[in-house]
Amino acid sequence: MSNRIFNFSAGPAVLPEPVLQQAREDLWDLSNTGIGVLEHSHRGKAFSTVLLQAIADCRTLAKIPDDYDILFLTGGASTQFYMAPMNFLTPGDTADYLVTGAWSKKAVADAKRYGRVHVACTSEDRNFSYIPSEVRYSGAPKYAHFTSNNTIFGTQFQKEPTPPAGVPLICDASSDIFSRPIDVAKYGLIYAGAQKNIGPAGVTLVIIRKDLVERGSKDLPVMLQYRTHAADDSCYNTPPTFGIYLMGQVFKWILSQGGLEGLAARNEDKAGKLYAHLDRSRLFRATAAPDSRSLMNVTFVTGDETLDAEFIAFAKARGLDGLKGHRSVGGMRASIYNAFPPAGVDALIAAMREFEDQADRDGPDGRG
Repeated sequence: MSNRIFNFSAGPAVLPEPVLQQAREDLWDLSNTGIGVLEHSHRGKAFSTVLLQAIADCRTLAKIPDDYDILFLTGGASTQFYMAPMNFLTPGDTADYLVTGAWSKKAVADAKRYGRVHVACTSEDRNFSYIPSEVRYSGAPKYAHFTSNNTIFGTQFQKEPTPPAGVPLICDASSDIFSRPIDVAKYGLIYAGAQKNIGPAGVTLVIIRKDLVERGSKDLPVMLQYRTHAADDSCYNTPPTFGIYLMGQVFKWILSQGGLEGLAARNEDKAGKLYAHLDRSRLFRATAAPDSRSLMNVTFVTGDETLDAEFIAFAKARGLDGLKGHRSVGGMRASIYNAFPPAGVDALIAAMREFEDQADRDGPDGRG
């Protein structure tokens, strides 16, 4: 594995190396069955064992109460943008959305197809560089929806918002799922594309309260009703079996790291070290407001697009890949999800220092 480099990609993202090594073996032969995990029937005993263990480990990991279903679906978080309102909104209903980035804007656009949307807060006035402190809910929302971490803009809710009493809270947790402890009982529905923190692209984790499953519309195609998947342990049709297997392996890895509490400490240490360098840097600065900074996606710039591009190339030549920021923010983005190793943060800081020293030698603007 000596040819592996540090992968700062925002997603699909880095996976734990022990998980990749185990998957390499199980691709050939799963549990001494003589058949690889990609080849097993989703209704056979071997995969059923994998599936049920993944559900059990997920429930243990996040302390998910028994009155919640755990589903493994397809279509990514983007499918949940319309599947949730499709199930819970009618044209006369209103849903409240906290708009803190590009993905929550997309969720709003889909929700408007099925009912009214009230924007309870937004940070668009400053290019989504902060999490609003004030939220104004509508009179009687069917649910309240927020995106817990904003991959593009490098912001994160420090704690979940509190909707009006009795209003289900729905969360798109795609880019910080299981990066820290979570009180699932505060939520009606949590969904997350797996490809940033808990698995590969192609599978979506959905944690949903059972009463909401039953409350969902029945006037929908069967594949778009949560009850369909809850009734068959996500096996109404052929599920993304390899993705589920890998998620199960990641759940085991997280448990071996001290669970969500252990990962939270690890993630805080990685991000804290990187932000500390940015705050004292002579050249680089973080773009997110200090009280809204993400532990998963650290966005930063030099203030000069040419210099940003030079640093990205400089870092890539040193084995630090995937640092180019999204066009909405520019600059750089270091995605340091659960599986990203602390040594990679150290290597990035060392590269930044080297580049800063070089810029000092070249002149005030960094180019001579």
